[in-house]
Amino acid sequence: MKRLSALFLILLPFCVQAQELEYRMEVGGAVGTDFYLGDVCAVPFKHPSVMGGILLRNVLNPRMVVKSNLAFGHLRGNSSGTFIPSDAYQEAAAGGNPAYVSFKRNVVDFGAQFEMNFWGFGTGEGYKGNRRCTPYATAGLGFTLAMGGGGGTNVGLNFPIGVGVKYKLKPRVNVGAEWTFRFTTTDALDVNGGQASLSHPYGIKAVGLKNKDAYSFLMVFMTYDIGPKYRQCNN
Repeated sequence: MKRLSALFLILLPFCVQAQELEYRMEVGGAVGTDFYLGDVCAVPFKHPSVMGGILLRNVLNPRMVVKSNLAFGHLRGNSSGTFIPSDAYQEAAAGGNPAYVSFKRNVVDFGAQFEMNFWGFGTGEGYKGNRRCTPYATAGLGFTLAMGGGGGTNVGLNFPIGVGVKYKLKPRVNVGAEWTFRFTTTDALDVNGGQASLSHPYGIKAVGLKNKDAYSFLMVFMTYDIGPKYRQCNN
């Protein structure tokens, strides 16, 4: 009995240490819906489509994360219910003749965001205030590649900002949901072939981020922890 007790005391620190093991990174995927915001649509979720992507999180500490993403989406919309003139520069009292415009475009989104957890995220270190579930805020910088739909190919910067919530389902498995808006430096997400132009449709040219297109991702994700952090006592 004494030998068993001694063995238990020897192994106890290693058992506790295994439960508190932290990881440097998370890798996983996301799926969800996206929608366009621009000249012919200022209402969220008016023309939803599907999106998906892969995520890589670099965990700086339980409160701060740098996330990289490669996402693919489909944007669409039309001018139904919105007045779009066929010629924005003609001198007409009514502002021009109305035109019906529609578009469909594919987008590739690549970028990085900084995530700030409201509480420390993790298990096994309750004395530090870590929790299995935490909301977070995120912001960053990325690139948007728009193509297809008869509108050629266009590249611009995007500035994502949003919120999310994550939950540690198992010691190395994380799930969550995130909603971000991606404000771009391009007015060509809604271009099309052979129809009235949605680039400066009212004859007002865009300056900076003013009158530029945007889109949104609402997604759920699952990630897996990889890369155990260095532990002095194990080496």
